[in-house]
Parts: sequence; C-alpha cells; structure tokens
Amino acid sequence: MRICFFLAPVLLTATLHAQDVHVRVSPDVKTGIEGTTEFPTIQMALDHHPFPGPGGRIYIEIAPGTYHERLNVTQNHPNITLVGMGRAPQDVVITNSLNAKQAGGTFFTETVEVDGAAFEADNVTFENAAGNTGQAVAMVVRADRAVFKHCRFLGYQDTLFADYGRQYYLDSYIEGAVDFIFGNATAVFDHDEIHATGPGYLTAQSRTSADQATGYVIVDSRVTAGPGVNAGEKRSGIFLGRPWRPFARVVFMNTDLPAEIRPEGWNNWSNPANEKTAWFAEFGNTGPGATAAARVPWAHSLTPGEARQFRPEVFLAGHDRWNPVVEAAKLP
Repeated sequence: MRICFFLAPVLLTATLHAQDVHVRVSPDVKTGIEGTTEFPTIQMALDHHPFPGPGGRIYIEIAPGTYHERLNVTQNHPNITLVGMGRAPQDVVITNSLNAKQAGGTFFTETVEVDGAAFEADNVTFENAAGNTGQAVAMVVRADRAVFKHCRFLGYQDTLFADYGRQYYLDSYIEGAVDFIFGNATAVFDHDEIHATGPGYLTAQSRTSADQATGYVIVDSRVTAGPGVNAGEKRSGIFLGRPWRPFARVVFMNTDLPAEIRPEGWNNWSNPANEKTAWFAEFGNTGPGATAAARVPWAHSLTPGEARQFRPEVFLAGHDRWNPVVEAAKLP
C-alpha cells in the first residue's frame, strides 16, 4: 500500500520585520538544497530549514497523513514547531516500529527524538507501533522548554522517554502499559489522559539525587484503563509508578484514578531501600482508585500549601521564570 504524505503549502514571510520561518514539505519537491523553503521529507525540512530572525520560530505545518519516518530534532535546531493541520491529532501520525531486540537496545528504538531547545508540537500523533514486544520508544525528549499540546503518544512499553529539561504536556493522550512515562525530566502533564492498555506501571521516574529539581507532576488529568487491565487477577492492575532510580519523584494531583489502580498505589521495584529515597505523593485525587487508606506507608499526602509548588507555572519556572502555560496558549 502506498502511503502519501505532504505538508500544506505555506509561504516564507517576506516582510523585513518578520522573524518566523515557514517551510513546505511535499513528495513532489525535487530539491533538498539547504536554504530553500521546500523539501521532500520532514526530516530534510528539520535539517535544512532557513533560520529565523531574532526571536523567531520555524513552523512546519503538516497536512493530514501517515508519515513513516524516524525524526531527529538536533540541538543546533532550536525553536521548531510542528503543527498538525488535521482536525484532530489522529489525522497526522508520525510512526515507526522498532523494539529493543531489533534495534540493539531501548535507546535505539525511538520514532522521534527531540534535542533542540524550545521545541513545540501541536495536534500531532507520535507512535511506536511495535506493540507488546518489549521496550519500544515513541518519543524521546531531551530538550528544555518543550511544549506538547493536543498530541498523542502511542506505544506499549517505554512509550515516552521524558528524560531531560523542562517539559509541558497539555490536553494530550499518552498510552502504554509498562513504565510508559519514564526518564529524569522536570515534566508536568496537565489536563491529559494517561491510558493503560495492560497491567503495569504508569511512570518510572529516574531522579538520581534528592537535590535535583526533576520529577513528574500529573495534574488535573485522568487515568483510564483498557480491557487488558484486570485488577482481579494476580499481578494485574496499575501502579502509579515505581522508581527507575532511587530518588524518583512523582506527584499525582487533582486527577481521576480508575478502579484498576492498585490499592497500594506505588511499587518499590523489588528493592526496599528505594522506600527511603523515592518521593511519591498525591493530593486531591478522585475516583475509585484514589482511596488513600491502603497506600504504601512511605508515600506522601500533600497539604494544599505543599501542592502549590507543583503547579506547572511554579514547578517549571526555573531561573529564567519560564511560564509554560503562557507559551502553550500561543499554540492553536
């Protein structure tokens, strides 16, 4: 079956005062010369787009279609914005299918890797279609001030490697079963749906020392469970998280939790020593899976004052006072 993909034609802004750059990608483009505004593939556009003026961004506007590409947004290409031009993120899918056995390790399986600072994506799906075949990463994010809005992240094990920098995920959908949000970024998941397709662990955060500002915050979101999760069977159900590294930090706040959440909530990764260093907390959660009575004794229940420090505009501010809520509002 032939897969057709193209990007909606957009013009490079010609006025002298404009700072942004728009590029066009289409299969009918025959040139790939650096400095042009038309390219035959998305990756070529990422590699060879013109650079904007001071304060400008590079917009790649993607028409509906399925894009069988592996993308790498490198460090020397900051301020990239991918915009899906479909009516929903399902209309623009960037997909590949590699698992760790095929690729030679987990960290060679990603469909998309983002290393360029201030990356943004809106209305796009990122997928690793390898299924339940072991570690298979859909997205790696090692970029500071990254924003994802109206996006989908699809996989099974190790779907989203949120590994470095401040990251903000808004109105998005993340799917998997085992450790499918993992890494050591400073990340907030705001008004998202986190969907478990099988028994396992929602998060595997990897903070390595107590003085690191990293961690995951899931706020004003909802966790859902597919038919592959059955809390009534041995080894089934969903844990909120387990510590990939000893000082892992994860907070669930004001989030709806389904009945499939394990009563104990958190797992020590078969190492009781992790209970002394991992920092897992909850505040104001609702739903049948939010009952705190049976939670592990080493987890934390936050006060309203403690919870405020984990709001996105506070937790992600940093020394430069970055406000991800304001940045995300600029996207469609």
